[in-house]
Formats: sequence, structure tokens, C-alpha cells
Amino acid sequence: PLFHNRHAYVGKAILACLCLAVGLLLFACGSPPPAPLETAPGEEITLPRNYIVVFIIHGDGGYLFHDSDGNDYRADEVALAGAQKVAAKNSQAEVFIFHEKHRRHFLLVFPRHDGEFYYYRNGRLLARESYWRDKGQSRFDPEVTLYNRFRAKERPRPMRLFLYFGHEIPEVAGKGYDASYRDRAFTVNDLADGLKHFTRDSTKFDLIVLSSCFNGTPHTISALTPYARYIMASPGNLHLSYFDLRPFEELNVGLRNGDVAAFAKECARISFDRLARDIQTEITVAIYDVDRVQGFLRSVDGVYDHALSTLKEKVSISIEHCDCGEDSAYVRPAMGEGVDVLFRPARFGRSAQKQNHSGWECPKLLK
Repeated sequence: PLFHNRHAYVGKAILACLCLAVGLLLFACGSPPPAPLETAPGEEITLPRNYIVVFIIHGDGGYLFHDSDGNDYRADEVALAGAQKVAAKNSQAEVFIFHEKHRRHFLLVFPRHDGEFYYYRNGRLLARESYWRDKGQSRFDPEVTLYNRFRAKERPRPMRLFLYFGHEIPEVAGKGYDASYRDRAFTVNDLADGLKHFTRDSTKFDLIVLSSCFNGTPHTISALTPYARYIMASPGNLHLSYFDLRPFEELNVGLRNGDVAAFAKECARISFDRLARDIQTEITVAIYDVDRVQGFLRSVDGVYDHALSTLKEKVSISIEHCDCGEDSAYVRPAMGEGVDVLFRPARFGRSAQKQNHSGWECPKLLK
């Protein structure tokens, strides 16, 4: 009887451990409980909703940096905190935040969600959900699905703003952009495809911000043209956290007159001034009036496409980023039309004597 009781006790202990392990697994792999929606997704809201803001923050690879005091920080987490502050401080906005995270595993075996979604309306967090980023044919299918699920019914046309934080978005190849999905490619064309699905009603974003490096290029601006009125990007080497979000914290002030161009220029100036205080390398931030730059884009489309085709065909070839204004193949009379550029040369090195920048970055093929 004693032997039998011991076996029964051990059996119950094992069963309890298994139940505990399964519970922990479900807790680790599941979504955090969403904040309860006070109104159902798609339902009308009480306060006027003047703005729709979409953040996509890429955090899947290489975002650990050090500040001037040597302290570690993750740039994507800094961007996320800034986006959440923007969402909380705008009482007449609908804000969608998508944080693309590195995939992790529970007990080294069971995958955990690698996307985190936050939905704010009128300054209040109404929902938070974890999601899988690798579901769907298009890269941004999961994000678009959540966007369409939660967005409120349309009122008279709101201002639409889209911000992307991440590394340089490649124009060709693109494999390895995500540390968790080494075989999956991500290029500017994939971003454009995502924007197409965010704007199914043919309404452009009033402003697209690319807080990434080397994306102020003819091909990038051309690819995003169908989905934007104005684009802010850097032709230079600035990492994802270069963009200063403070002007977005009071959209009713910055956009009170509906002047997107003036607002974009003010955002660029604030980001530029902060960078000028903090870093010693070259700084270039540009605003592109999408309609007005079309003449230049058409004039260099052939030569730029030839350069990209060469890169695709010759995998071993290397490139160097250069100011399009310093390459005769890209110099055109309309190069400066529709572009506002803030530039400061590096404090040291061969580019320290550079006086200006065209606002366009182009690939220079190296043999």
C-alpha cells in the first residue's frame, strides 16, 4: 500500500508539473490581454478625429547603440516609446503602432509572437495585441489586417501620416533585412506594396517619414509616389532614431492650418538641429514635394534603373553611396525642383569641405 501511495503521489506531482508547464507555455506564447475597447472597432467616436497616424518600427536586427556617455540603448525601443507618447498626447487622432520584433522561443523550442500592435484613439490606448509577422503573401499583410480591423469609420477626410523607423530599405536584393527571416527579402518595392494596401481608397498619405539611412533616392521616392504627397527622408547615413518626434506630439498645433509642407519642414529642422548638436558626421535631411519632383525622376529613371539592373546581375559588384549632384550621369536642370535640403558637412574627413548636397543619393558602381 505504501508503494502504491508513493506512485500515486508521484503521478499527481508529474501531472501538476505538466499542467504548470502548459500554462506557462500558453502565457509565454499568447498575446498580452488587450485593453478593453470602449467602442467596437469601426464604430463612430465622440470626439472629432482629425488625424490618422501609422507607425511601423522595425526592431528585428542590429539596433543596439551607445549614447555619448557609453550607455546601451535599443533604438527601436526608443522609437516605440516616442510613438506611444505621440499617440497619448493627441486627443483628436487615431494612431496605429506596429513594432516588428526579433523572434524568440519559449524553452528554446516554442516560437513566440514577433509583432506587437498598439491602437490608440483620442489619446487612449484601446487595444494591444501580439501577432505573427510571417503570415500572408505580402510582407505587411498582418499589419494591414489589424489596421482595417480597428480603424474607425471615416469622417470628413483626416490628415494621414505614415512613419517608418528602421535600417536602410534596400532597392534590390534585400535578403537578411530581418534577422528572424534570413531568406525573406524586403525592398522599397515591398514597402510600396504595403502602402498600397494601407491606402485602398486611393487616398494618399499627406506625409511619409522614412527614419532610415540612404533612402532619399530617385528610386525610393518614385516607388512611393502613388501613396504620398510629401516625403521626408535622409540621403545620408543616419540610423533609424534620427527623426525627432516632438512636433508630432501636438498635431493640432503643427497642422492647425493644414499646411503639410510647412509642418514637414519644421519637423526636418528640429531633427536636423538635434543631430547637429549630437553627432560629428555628415547630416542631410530632405523634404520632397512628390508632385514637383516628377520631372527630375523621369529624367533619371533610365540611368538609375540601369544601375539597379547591374547590381542585380552582378552580385559580387560593390557600390558606394554618393550625392547625385556629384555624378554627371544624374545631374539635370530640374534636380533641385521640389526638394528642400538641410545639410551640414562632417566635422572631419574628406567630406568636411563639402558645401552643399543635392538632396538625392545615387549608387556609384565600383569595379
